[in-house]
Amino acid sequence: MKLFWVWLRGKRRALCLGVLCMAVFFAAFALYRLPMRAVCYPAALCLLVCGIFGAADFLRMKKTHETLCAMQHMTAAMLDNLPDTDDVLLRDYQALVENLRRETAQIQVADAGRYREMVDYYTVWAHQIKTPIAAMRLTLEQEDTPLQRRLNRELRRVEQYVEMVLAFLRLDSESHDYVFRMYSLDDIIRRSVRKFAPEFIDRHLRLVYDPTGEMVVTDEKWLAFVLEQLLSNALKYTPQGEIRIYMEMPKTLCIADTGIGIAPEDLPRVFEKGYTGYNGRMDKSASGIGLYLCRRICRNLGVTLSVSSQVGQGTTVRLDLSQYQGKTE
Repeated sequence: MKLFWVWLRGKRRALCLGVLCMAVFFAAFALYRLPMRAVCYPAALCLLVCGIFGAADFLRMKKTHETLCAMQHMTAAMLDNLPDTDDVLLRDYQALVENLRRETAQIQVADAGRYREMVDYYTVWAHQIKTPIAAMRLTLEQEDTPLQRRLNRELRRVEQYVEMVLAFLRLDSESHDYVFRMYSLDDIIRRSVRKFAPEFIDRHLRLVYDPTGEMVVTDEKWLAFVLEQLLSNALKYTPQGEIRIYMEMPKTLCIADTGIGIAPEDLPRVFEKGYTGYNGRMDKSASGIGLYLCRRICRNLGVTLSVSSQVGQGTTVRLDLSQYQGKTE
């Protein structure tokens, strides 16, 4: 009914013109003192014919309206066939929409080309930079001094930033190299922890690791990336104390530290891209990308990632590994 009144308002000029014409006829017959039946009968016939044509026009408009409503959910690339119309103005609007569609398609093609070039460039850069990093690591392994350990720690951070670049580029790529298999969770954890062993020793931080004994269906490389990023954050914001890795029921891996913690107002936003919060303002090197990448990767792995923290007491990050198991069964 609402659509009918909308259509009727659109025809108000024609209706007003028809009423005016009938009033002129009635006035002319009245002035000449002619029988009113002579004008009432043709007026009734005109109203009947107008009603038939009006109903047909309303049904045609309703069909076109329903077609356009269905097309509202389509992308610009799918808007190839707009409904036919005899209205000159509607044809002009359709031509305008078609021009905008072609322009949008051209912009999308150009943006896609620039994006591919950017991804290719940074992918090549990330792989090339690994060569000098490996050379520096071999050089540093020839001696064991406080300076060497410090340089190794900083070099490890450089490697991690390079891996973050590659992970960021691969997240939105057309093909993801996820390979899901059954893995021992402890093997993945040990390999990740081993990379940070020199930093634990150099900074006199205690690692408390309770073997989980769990087998998980996951992608080893991507889960290891998440664990290494979480361990790196724990080390960065734990000046003293310990970092504990343990399992909670039913199947939740926890990484807890005794660091500076996260402010309550920052907790809801720690997974936002680029958000660093209060701790990030103290540590100028924070990028706000690490936890964002972890959340995106965990979604792809079917893992729920959550954080709880208290200022001055520490932070606990939880990875619910039971979610993906539930989906596969």
